[in-house]
Parts: sequence; C-alpha cells; structure tokens
Amino acid sequence: MPRLNSVFSDRPQSIFPTMSRLAREHDAINLGQGFPDEDGPREIREIAAQATIDGPNQYAPVEGIEELRTAIAYDNQRFYGLDLDPQTETLVVSGATEGLAAAFLGFLSPGDEAVLLAPFYECYAPQIEAAGAQIKLVNLVPPHWRLDRAAIEKAISPKTKLIVINTPHNPLGKVMSTDELSLIADIAIENDLIVVCDEVYEHLIFDGVPHEPLMTLPGMRDRCIRIGSAGKTFSLTGFRIGYVSGPAHLITGVMKAHQHLAYTSPIPMQKAVAAGLRMGDDYYTAFKADMQAKRDLMAAGLAEAGFDVLPCAGTYFITVDIHSVGRDDDAAFCREITEHAKVAAVPISAFYHPSQSDAPRNFVRFCFCKKPEIIREACSRLSSYLKEA
Repeated sequence: MPRLNSVFSDRPQSIFPTMSRLAREHDAINLGQGFPDEDGPREIREIAAQATIDGPNQYAPVEGIEELRTAIAYDNQRFYGLDLDPQTETLVVSGATEGLAAAFLGFLSPGDEAVLLAPFYECYAPQIEAAGAQIKLVNLVPPHWRLDRAAIEKAISPKTKLIVINTPHNPLGKVMSTDELSLIADIAIENDLIVVCDEVYEHLIFDGVPHEPLMTLPGMRDRCIRIGSAGKTFSLTGFRIGYVSGPAHLITGVMKAHQHLAYTSPIPMQKAVAAGLRMGDDYYTAFKADMQAKRDLMAAGLAEAGFDVLPCAGTYFITVDIHSVGRDDDAAFCREITEHAKVAAVPISAFYHPSQSDAPRNFVRFCFCKKPEIIREACSRLSSYLKEA
C-alpha cells in the first residue's frame, strides 16, 4: 500500500473528537471540546439567513468581501488603535484553523524552524511540520506558565523564521502580560522573526483587563499577523469565519496559501460577521460578563469537588491539578470521569508535541462556555463521584 503523509497519519486522532465520542458513548456532559451550547446573537444569524436567500451564493473574492474587510479594519482601530488598510492588510479565512495553516504554509519553507511554546493548540505542530519546517519547543513553566527568556533564546538559531504566541491561551486560560509581550517583541526584533499571533479569544479576557495585541508594541507592526475568529467572538463556531490582520507583505503571503486551501468563504456568513463586528459595546460587555460569571461558577464548583483550580484570566477553559484528587495520569483520569462521573474533559498533555516525554501529566482542562445549569450538574457529578471513589 502507498505510504501516507506521516505528519498526519502517524498522529493519533485529535483529542477533541476522541473525547466527544467517548462522552456520547457514556452519555456524559461534554466539557472537553470547546464549543458553546447556545448560539450567538440572533441578529447575526438572521442576516446570514436572509443573505443566503437573497444571494449571491457564488464564489466570494479570495481576500473576502469588501464589507467584511472594512469591518475588520474598523474592529482593529476601534479596540486597539491599529490603522489598517482593509484592501491590503486584512484577509478573510475559513476559520482561524485554516488561517493558521495558510500562515505556516505561506511563511515557512523546508529547513526553516519555528518556535512553539508548549502546551499549544494542537493544530500548530502538524501544520508547521507539513510545511517541511522544524519545530523548536519551549515549555511554559507551571503552575503560572511563565515565559522563560533564556529558554526561548536558546531555541532560536539562524534557521528560525517565526514564533507562535497564543493569548488568551488555549488550553491554559493564560493572558500574557505587557512584560511577557515585550519579551517576545525584543526577541523577535533581535532575531528578525515573524510572529504569528493567535488571538481568537481576544474578547474573552476577564477581571477588567484589556486585550493587548503584540502588534501594538513598538517595532512589531510590520512583523506580526493577528488571527481572529467570529466563531469565538460571537459563539458561532459553525460559521467558520476567521480573519487575519497585518502588514501587506505578510497578508499577501497568507493569501497566496489560502487561495490553495479554502480559496474563499461563504458570502452570507461574511455579511453577517461584518455586521457583528460593528455591534455596540453593550454586546461585548455582556458577552464578557456572562462568560466571566460562568468561569466563577465553574471554579467554585470544581474547588468544592476537591480540585486545586489554577487561575483563569481568559478564554473559556479552566485547568485543575489532579494531584489534588489523588490522580497522576491526566489521560486516564479524563477517561475515568467520562465513564464513571459522566463528565468529559481533556488532558493538558494532549497539547504537547508527541516527542515530549517531559509533558506534565497532572493537569486537566474543563470548558465552561455552557449553560449555568449544565455547569452545576457537571460539578455535582464530579463531587459525588470523587467523594464516593
């Protein structure tokens, strides 16, 4: 039989469908895969529905429709003071995952190196390796998951072309501080690196802390791209609309790969997201407050169940240390609670490279973008099971 591409074929199936399937098999509450259990604003969905009826439903321009690209530029100016040309410095992609793939394929050549901070969202590594590049891994240090400047600098060589940062961070719920962003900026400038900034949770930072894009720091405007997600911002993950912002030369590189991946995205969804990006501040304030309340509810419930709960500054994921409940294998524990407590979660070790034998095995991620009654029931099930066990 012909041999398949080992970058993908030798990897196990993604942890998300794996745990979701297990949750279905055991009729468990799925707090593993990160999707809300309620759809986003009705007005956005109505625009998409009407635009589908009205048409056109043919190919959109490869860069995205002008209406949405203008809204993306407006969004960057409104929230971050970034002045972007919508014609040359924005790009619509079919979800942030496709945008990441287009960035890595557009920027990396065989023999290049890319720095990843582990743990990292699972698609980064295979996408980079599929481009023929090598990954240099730097571990964030638990429980605060701090950046280590010396470790990052040690990972960089003359072959290094880019570094990936994710803030707010999936799976950790970590938000990079200004000092940490400045550290990355200094290293990127000193080594002439591109920085791919995964900022899909930009509007889910809690406790009154604003999101600070790396692109806003001195010297970073021309070496960063920002990747955002309508799915995360509007709780419409099935729309598969993402957007990339950055300097024209980098956007062109992403676009030239994007045209050979998704090529374009549905016009009705683009029109709806364009309207969403112009929604008033009241939407964003309520969205953030609602998710923060769910975070607090989940944190309290998990603590009551006996877990040591790590800080969560953003996203809709919260991490616990399973040593606190007498367990030391995150993958085994996730299977255990799915089968017996009827609650599914995902192991943090799944967010490390397969080659990393030093990945910690005592952290588990729960997703809290669920209805309050679902969160309460999940925490009650965990508490009852762990007390009985």
